[in-house]
Amino acid sequence: MFDIPANIFPWVKAIVGLALIGALFGAGMAAIWIERKLAGDIQERYGPNRVGPMGLLQLVADAIKLFTKEDIIPARVDKILYVGAPIVIMMSVFLMLVAIPFGAVYINGVEYVLAATQMDISILYIEAVSAIAVIGIFVLGYGQNNKYAMMGTFRNFARMIGYEIPLGITIVSVAVMAGSLDVVEIVHAQSPIWYAFLQPIGFIVFFIAMMADMGRLPFDQNEAEEELQAGVFTEYTGMRFGLGFFAEYFHLILGSFLISLLFLGGWNLPGFVTDNIVLGIILPTLFLIAKATIVMMFIIMMRWAVPRFRIDQVVDLSWKKLLPLSLLNLGWAIALGLYLGA
Repeated sequence: MFDIPANIFPWVKAIVGLALIGALFGAGMAAIWIERKLAGDIQERYGPNRVGPMGLLQLVADAIKLFTKEDIIPARVDKILYVGAPIVIMMSVFLMLVAIPFGAVYINGVEYVLAATQMDISILYIEAVSAIAVIGIFVLGYGQNNKYAMMGTFRNFARMIGYEIPLGITIVSVAVMAGSLDVVEIVHAQSPIWYAFLQPIGFIVFFIAMMADMGRLPFDQNEAEEELQAGVFTEYTGMRFGLGFFAEYFHLILGSFLISLLFLGGWNLPGFVTDNIVLGIILPTLFLIAKATIVMMFIIMMRWAVPRFRIDQVVDLSWKKLLPLSLLNLGWAIALGLYLGA
């Protein structure tokens, strides 16, 4: 047994914050590699296998290519919006990163959450700052002065607005049952049983709405099937295009962690005992990373299993099916919460 000085925690939080940023970029590169490998397996082809062992250095080669490609700014774009839009999208990612816990360690039986900061309303904060991406998408499309980019922007608006509502209602359902808006408290409330079992409808609705919010296939309305350009990124080249590409994978990673935290018990595992210092430091975070990785791999596989929906199908799914189901789940959560709290 040993004591931890109290004045060390501000430094620990700063180190955790910097480590999370570095880990996010590393995880983004890993997610791209996993997607390419899974796509190759599903389509019965090799995937990246030439550059480095198992194609791992292919990501480095792609990064070098993006950094060295010519940065072309078309003559008739709104230059301030054109340059600033990728920054706004990435800002949304980093603001979400601040409040999402990525694990916990147990020392002397005391839990220390691996998060840059903890808030009483952290889940509302995460939902709010994730919506900044909607503004970024609009700025992205409008600033290019390109009709294809603008059409992609309107399709994204229709998708994002439609799915933010059932997503928010499902988050409220989780908060009602946990009695808190703090992600950490929501994780603690799932120690007996995960919310995926207590709210199966809410879990399905949240999973689908989160996929749509990420812009992953089959909800990738950035570009239509008949279009040969890159939708909202039509006029972007080089690393500016790369930032938008990376932002998609960052949202995939953070969304997978949110699904794991809100419905799969976070770093909790039934029957796990935290008396052992070594296991208490290592295993809880590994539990959460393993859950998020499985969720992420399932979302990636969905891309190659389901064709892209038409925009009318996407809107119908959100307003006519997910919204009523999310309201039904909210009523169920209130009733079950009152019963369990009685």
